[in-house]
Amino acid sequence: MREEILVNAGLREVRAALVADGILQELLIERNTQRGLLGNIYKGKIIRVLPGMQAAFVEVGLKRTAFLHASNIATNDTDEVPDISKLVHEGEKLLVQIIKEPLGDKGARLTTSITIPSRYLVLLPGKATVGVSARIENDDERHRLKEIVEQRLSVDSQAGYIVRTAAEGVPAEALRADALFLEKLWNSVRERAGTVKGGALVHEDLPLDVRIVRDMLHPEVDRVRVDSESSLKMMQEFAGQFMPEMQSVLELYAGRRPILDLYGIEDEIEKALERKVELKSGGYLIFDQTEAMTTVDVNTGAFVGRSSPEDTAFRTNLEAAVAIARQLRLRNLGGIIILDFIDMETESHREQVLAALSGALDDDRATSQIAQVSPLGLVEMTRKRTRDSLEHLTCEPCPTCRSTGYIKTAETVCYEIFREILRQHRQFDLQELVVLAHDNVVEMLLDEEAPALAELEELTGKTIRLQAQALNSQNEFDVVPV
Repeated sequence: MREEILVNAGLREVRAALVADGILQELLIERNTQRGLLGNIYKGKIIRVLPGMQAAFVEVGLKRTAFLHASNIATNDTDEVPDISKLVHEGEKLLVQIIKEPLGDKGARLTTSITIPSRYLVLLPGKATVGVSARIENDDERHRLKEIVEQRLSVDSQAGYIVRTAAEGVPAEALRADALFLEKLWNSVRERAGTVKGGALVHEDLPLDVRIVRDMLHPEVDRVRVDSESSLKMMQEFAGQFMPEMQSVLELYAGRRPILDLYGIEDEIEKALERKVELKSGGYLIFDQTEAMTTVDVNTGAFVGRSSPEDTAFRTNLEAAVAIARQLRLRNLGGIIILDFIDMETESHREQVLAALSGALDDDRATSQIAQVSPLGLVEMTRKRTRDSLEHLTCEPCPTCRSTGYIKTAETVCYEIFREILRQHRQFDLQELVVLAHDNVVEMLLDEEAPALAELEELTGKTIRLQAQALNSQNEFDVVPV
């Protein structure tokens, strides 16, 4: 599989697209006004302790106070979570890190277990332990890496490390240099923490374009094309320090077409904001994102198959499983996700669909867990959510439907107008009423509902005039006495 990363660095926004064999797989967006907070370290101040919730609200200088649960407070006791009241108190200042960005009306989620990532290692201050990424499967390589890093622990026993997937095959010198860099960075973080006031930022993670080099560049990536010389320079400097062997894949894109027009990426982004996703077979998916969960409905649509209904359902579900995995990653959907596959009677078919879904999620950097397919075709799964979805990042609630996804029909609004006319007739002494409404509503009042309107004029003895309002939504109307 050929992988390529395209980086579009605009004036106020950076967008990065991961493309595999010409198909968009993942999209990352960072705006100057909405810099990602994940991984940022703050000197927090405890504002309120809530024993009933085993949590505390912490001021870190954001719009909303952040949330620190007792389970995310580092202690020596690993068997059970102590009482929050014994761990922190109001007014206390402590070093915290964001592990989950603010989402909707919820504040950021915090931890006191600080982690600082670099290219090959993750530093764990205060934990003299070494772990190796589960994605490094070769036992000999795992042993080699662990042995190298454990030697570093003898130099600094005040910190532990996690060996990242990118470290596979990396020489010992590169790992030691990475460890030394992280230790110096941690020392500077501690020094700054001692000088700033409570509620202040202590350490900020790298900008998106440089994080791409750190987190997404691996030997399978053929090239990274960047449409900004300044961004490319920062990325090359980082690569030169930590991964010089990968510098050659970084290149400036000087094409006349916008970089994200390549492979139809801009069109794919627009499609990722729609509820309906078409499948090649003729079937389709419907995505509904709510506060509590995301639901995905699988439908056969125009695909009728060639043999039996069971075979049609099975083939549609197989195609849907792969498409769902890609859409979850592209839309960055997380939390609880319910997948409503088409009902299948055969147990082996359900197992194959589940295997296809699991396999398609293997390359997803976000952790996910999948339950079994129920007899009704429902699959419960979770996907780690650390930042806003594409929809929440780029869209806002519809002022017309007020986020319900629906507006009232013109017929419904007509009947509401009739009731309002009767209400005003009974309450006020007036001779004429003017109805201000959307074009569609006025058209219906003059057409299908004209007999009812005439009957209403006769019943009330009042003249009713209609006036179309171009700026009104279909839900909105006014009945004004004259």
